[in-house]
Amino acid sequence: MLAPKSQTTKFALKLAAIISIMAIFLALALFYVFAQRLDYGLDFKAYFWLCLVFGLVLFMAGFVLIRYYAQRLIYRQIKKIYQDAQGLEQTQKERSLITTDLNALTQEVERFTENRQQELATLKDREAYRREFMGNVAHELKTPLFTVQGYILTLLDGAMKDKTVRKKYLQRANKAVERLIYIVKDLDMITKIEMGGLTLERESFNIIELIQNAFDLLEMKAQGKELSLVFDKDYKDSIMVYADRERIQQVLTNLIDNSIKYGKPSGTTEVAVDRLNKNRCLVRVTDNGEGVEEKHLARLFERFYRVDKSGSRAVGGSGLGLAIVKHLIEAHNEKIYVESQFGVGSEFSFTLEYAKEGA
Repeated sequence: MLAPKSQTTKFALKLAAIISIMAIFLALALFYVFAQRLDYGLDFKAYFWLCLVFGLVLFMAGFVLIRYYAQRLIYRQIKKIYQDAQGLEQTQKERSLITTDLNALTQEVERFTENRQQELATLKDREAYRREFMGNVAHELKTPLFTVQGYILTLLDGAMKDKTVRKKYLQRANKAVERLIYIVKDLDMITKIEMGGLTLERESFNIIELIQNAFDLLEMKAQGKELSLVFDKDYKDSIMVYADRERIQQVLTNLIDNSIKYGKPSGTTEVAVDRLNKNRCLVRVTDNGEGVEEKHLARLFERFYRVDKSGSRAVGGSGLGLAIVKHLIEAHNEKIYVESQFGVGSEFSFTLEYAKEGA
């Protein structure tokens, strides 16, 4: 920014006044000397007034000229100084801006690179999961399909003539078809949940009654393994929750059925309902079965994930039970947890919202 002209004018005025006064005294002295030498016959009083008028005229003319040129000279010099200073300041700002822009660009490039690396890592994980999932689906469908095909081909090759063999093979083929239907239905349910096509019919119901229904449904299966299905205590009062009754029945059935499959003979599956806070309860399904190693816990709820890598399906099921459980609980905006110790047992638990009074 340039220096204000008012400051330059004041300085020029002072300088012009000083120079003009000094010039007047010098001019008056010279005028007096020359006037004496020329000797016009004037007395001292006349010389005085003549010198005074000449001095005032000289002062005014000199003041104006000196002021004009002094102001112009000073203003130019100060302007140059300010321009130089402004140029230096602008150069420093430009350098700072360039440095800042380079730093910002470097940070932006680093963020971009980091984001791309994360995206690539995610894509690789998804691709690995996709390959594993497709492999699992193929395995699950291949076994019953080949079973059905084997029995049908055997019958076509002549075994159909033997009524006993024909009936037995048809029954086994039917079981394989039922397994296929079971897998397809579970896959269809998971797809609907993930696509948001599953509608929940929420209502108030007694969770203790629903657990007892699951016990009754799986009683024969538990007896076949000499396994006990029990509550952790005697629940005399109802515990009312607000959720989709049918879906929570499916969750309980899957969890209890899973504990029976992997439970130890003469073992126990225990179900408890604990108060979590004033709005929610925690339903726990605990068994003293085989348990799961810690390295498998994070993937237990994945579709077709196998803890036993041998691929044995001796325990039956579609391999989608826990995945369905997780999706159904999350569809209720609730949480599901798992704790397990290999060789000791496992505990699956999930939260449910209490029903409001009067609902």
